[in-house]
Amino acid sequence: QVQLVESGGGLVQAGGSLRLSCAASGRTFLLYRMGWFRQAPGKEREFVAGILWSGGSPHYEASLKGRFTISSDNAKNTVYLQMNSLKPEDTAVYYCAGSRSSGGVYDYWGQGTQVTVSS
Repeated sequence: QVQLVESGGGLVQAGGSLRLSCAASGRTFLLYRMGWFRQAPGKEREFVAGILWSGGSPHYEASLKGRFTISSDNAKNTVYLQMNSLKPEDTAVYYCAGSRSSGGVYDYWGQGTQVTVSS
């Protein structure tokens, strides 16, 4: 199958930036689209951004567009999430996910990486 490993989380002050990475391994040829999700304490997991594994069609949760940028580097089997102008409300565990299809559920999930934004 496919394994996903996130990295790049940490503690940052409000207004700062972080770049998260999601390294895919295994049967990566199964991947069609990738996504980033996040879950804050006491809240449901929410969609952050998505992109085709090939790098096309980046899209975002509307309120995050302009601050977050998703990208894909197939040569490195890695998907990135660049996060700028971070706010305390961005504090959450961020998860990378992969899907074999164009719609429906994501089939593969990483273990998550903690992002904490201090005010």
